[in-house]
Amino acid sequence: MKLAVVQHDIFWERPRENFAHLGGLVSKAADAGARLVVLSEMFSYGFSMDIAKIAETPDGPSSQFLIAQAKEHDIWLGGTIPVLAEDISSSAALSQSVSFAADKNASAISDGEEHDILPRTPKARNTFVLAAPDGSTHSYAKIHPFTYGGEDEHYEGGNSPTQVQVEDIRVSLSVCYDLRFPYVFWPLAETTDLYLVPANWPAKRRHHWQSLLVARAIENQAYVAGINRVGTGGGIHYSGDSAIISPLGETLVSGTTELQMSSTPLGKALSSASPSLAQTEPTSTPETDNPPTAEAAETILYAEINPEEVAAVRSRFPFLQDRRDIPHP
Repeated sequence: MKLAVVQHDIFWERPRENFAHLGGLVSKAADAGARLVVLSEMFSYGFSMDIAKIAETPDGPSSQFLIAQAKEHDIWLGGTIPVLAEDISSSAALSQSVSFAADKNASAISDGEEHDILPRTPKARNTFVLAAPDGSTHSYAKIHPFTYGGEDEHYEGGNSPTQVQVEDIRVSLSVCYDLRFPYVFWPLAETTDLYLVPANWPAKRRHHWQSLLVARAIENQAYVAGINRVGTGGGIHYSGDSAIISPLGETLVSGTTELQMSSTPLGKALSSASPSLAQTEPTSTPETDNPPTAEAAETILYAEINPEEVAAVRSRFPFLQDRRDIPHP
């Protein structure tokens, strides 16, 4: 099965413009024969914490974009979306949360005492939505909100993994910061051919991203696809470094380019991967409110995902069976 990883920029909190831009990239990937196409984490907004402004209901515009594109191109299409938690995902709750956010200093006076009348602002879940060619969807809520960046204050974590059969490929879903926690990946290994990891991983920690993608592939003997954005969003720079890693930990294709601090426009760098293994396809790049100061390219990465290769690697080196659950002292 041909996988396409779309390494793209994001218009900050401007979903319509993102849909227009990404629609062209999805179409290009589908025309190239990709059966599974994956966008970045928070592809329609960027990594925003403004829940009152961006959170959607489960059937909101970002999900509808994925569904419409998947049906139009007869492909599987995924990316992550800020979805209101199930217990508050109603239009009334969304409207209420927006009005609450408009006046964070609202208060009432009763019996001579001041009382805060603001209910707690609703949280969302950073949700990986994977749409099938028939319009059905599968979802996974990011288990580990990024506490270091304050994501946990606005997004609540999920509590269960999601695996999806995509044609003949067994796919497990994860999101960005989950990559740092191998125990999320280990229990799924024996029934996984491909792990998908959409992300908004900052350039200043790119070495961690690159190393962890390879580590997760080696230790689970499975393909790992990391889908990271480029550009600047919320004052943070992103270098892309998207990659598809083989079950042996070899980089089949990469969106990595050497970053040089400059004002050079995006869109020039291509992958150095061998064309015989995989392909990259450069794309045009949208202008952003805060243009990145480092050169990083939008591109589409392609690789063939072969479940027989996963089985062969595990047969030649059957170490998964030797894993042990070690009790904590």
